[in-house]
Amino acid sequence: MESRILLLAVKGRDAAVIEQLLARAGHESLICGDCVELAREGRRGAAIAVVTEESLLESDTTALDDWLGEQPSWSDFPFILLATKRAGRRPQDALRILEQLGNVVVLERPVHSETLASAVNSAMRGRSRQYEARRRLEDLQAAEERLTNLNGSLETRIAERTEELSSANNQLMQEIAERERAQAALAQSQKMEAVGQLTGGIAHDFNNLLTVIFGNLELIQRRTDDEKTARLADFARQAADRAAKLTHQLLAFSRTQNLNLKAVDLNSLVTGMHDLLGRTIGPMVRIEMVLDAASPWALADANQLELAILNLSINARDAMADGGVLTIATSGRTAEGGDLAPGDYAVISVRDSGTGIPPHLLSKVFDPFFTTKPIGKGTGLGLSQVYGIAQQSGGTVRLASVEGQGSTLEIWLPAAEATVPAPEEVSRMAVDADGPNQRILVVDDDEAVRRFIVDCLQSLGYNVDEAAEGESALRMLRKERPDLMIVDYAMPGMTGVDVVIQARTTVPGLPIILATGYADMEAVDRVMPLEDLLRKPFRLSELATAVRKALDRETRLEQAAHG
Repeated sequence: MESRILLLAVKGRDAAVIEQLLARAGHESLICGDCVELAREGRRGAAIAVVTEESLLESDTTALDDWLGEQPSWSDFPFILLATKRAGRRPQDALRILEQLGNVVVLERPVHSETLASAVNSAMRGRSRQYEARRRLEDLQAAEERLTNLNGSLETRIAERTEELSSANNQLMQEIAERERAQAALAQSQKMEAVGQLTGGIAHDFNNLLTVIFGNLELIQRRTDDEKTARLADFARQAADRAAKLTHQLLAFSRTQNLNLKAVDLNSLVTGMHDLLGRTIGPMVRIEMVLDAASPWALADANQLELAILNLSINARDAMADGGVLTIATSGRTAEGGDLAPGDYAVISVRDSGTGIPPHLLSKVFDPFFTTKPIGKGTGLGLSQVYGIAQQSGGTVRLASVEGQGSTLEIWLPAAEATVPAPEEVSRMAVDADGPNQRILVVDDDEAVRRFIVDCLQSLGYNVDEAAEGESALRMLRKERPDLMIVDYAMPGMTGVDVVIQARTTVPGLPIILATGYADMEAVDRVMPLEDLLRKPFRLSELATAVRKALDRETRLEQAAHG
């Protein structure tokens, strides 16, 4: 009941349309016929209400006002008001409605479906925090009631109840302190969410820059016969590789990407993190690596796994204020049941020689927002994020700790077969045999990236047209059908997904490659298979391979269609 959305839209099919939109986003809605029904259902339980402005202006809102006035202290029921777009100042009746509703977000129609969905999700998160505050307030009131009852009989039972009174008082103070920590952690997590969004945008811009850098360095290496110039270009390419790795870590931090599960060599991954861990942990902690000679391989997302190891290492450093030893080990294990499906697993363990964790806290360490650090020093999300990464990968996290002797956290991941990386494909700079007869449309708002892609494709022998934004690209598609379209995701006006959807309507069956500096966003996943995504930054060889595969796949489909 408390998670449903109440809808009040008395004109036309507004209510049904909104209900369908919210259902696609996974929300349960209830359409109310008037303000009386809205107030009645609100008393029964709801998360938010979405109402149209005319539904309130043309109705008696007495019942709604009474309900809102009866809200308990913890409640500030959220409304999303779909207002009629006006020029100038809003009329007094409309302003009075805003004042009566209180916690209201106004969206002027017409409203984009993504805007409405975002507003609904934000309002529901706020309502969820109100319910959490209610629960904690009820717990506090119950504790206060117990203390009041104890004080009522204090005079007659003072001798035998002194110890119990002290225990109840301590419990109350702990609950108050826990509530303060939770509130501080919530504020910190909101700040980190905002930082994460900013980080994702920065990573996208870096990926665009790195695409141009990678491509031009590769062109220099291919076209120069001077050994010194080639060597300098290779140094620059290695630095660009490290920058690309950093953008992957930024995207992982901002949580804008899904797990990309592949076979990962744990020994190689841990060894590659040595310098990063040394700079992060500092000189007070000695880092030791104990690597399994059998070289275990795991099914995991390498970038997310690095982030998990970094989180655990930072926690270990914080537990060793006066210095100590951080040991990172790899091994192969076998699980026979319990919290894991039977089978073979690859394990990374992070062990410290710090203060350890008290036994009564061991069951809480993976809870979101739980932290033993001082207020403002930690979000309480690090270990829960590590646990989530392991769970999504098909594994788990296990913790062993002895107070005063340190802690060991193990990340168990499904074992994978060792793979030999394929040698980097070197695409031909000569004209492709079918190139002159194949035309490619490149759509990217970043002029440098677009120019690089166009130059590379022309070097490979393709005929190339280009567009700086989606509308221009669609106009070009209506005039002449290309053999392939390469489109960027993040563009002003229309996103790459919008362009793909309209292009498939305009030119059915057109092969499309979506180039993106972001990660696996839901909008991209809905319209593009993984094989048609080209991750920025990409090399010339990767571009050539992606284009060739897309064109070859189209050729095979045409041949199959003609028998």
